[in-house]
Amino acid sequence: MSAAVNALIERMAQAESRLVAHAAGPLPTGLTDPDPGGEERWEAGQVWAHLAEFPGYWMNQIRGILAKRDSGLPEPIPFGRLRTDPDRIGAVERDRHTDPASLLRRVRESLAWVGDELRALPQDAWQARGSHPTLGEMTVLPIVERFIVGHLEEHADQLDDLARRGGD
Repeated sequence: MSAAVNALIERMAQAESRLVAHAAGPLPTGLTDPDPGGEERWEAGQVWAHLAEFPGYWMNQIRGILAKRDSGLPEPIPFGRLRTDPDRIGAVERDRHTDPASLLRRVRESLAWVGDELRALPQDAWQARGSHPTLGEMTVLPIVERFIVGHLEEHADQLDDLARRGGD
């Protein structure tokens, strides 16, 4: 496993630790700042619902790219979704009032599975190319960095910010 992959797995573990601390405290009030270039503002419960949903989704997208490549489909292989995806929106709405401790269990199970999957990828898998609807062509390493690790950190940052503001 490369140093870059190890670094991503370490960042994922650090973000998970931050989430553990948030789940142990009270659910902050208020709304997140919108994502850069976006308008979506969420309550903490919506952030938690999304955290419980997206790591597995993106790992399955990577697995799909690899399976399609192995079956002979030419690269880059389409993958991903937009923010308007009904399954994404539905998962956030369905679980937004679920206790963060329950969602944290799902997050941790998902991250453990993702970590195991990443560690098991053969070296050539990291060069597989997918094509995202808005970001275009990407290999697996940037997909993991952007859609799993960086995304996890962004949402941990949102919870940090909400807790810091104390309901502003």
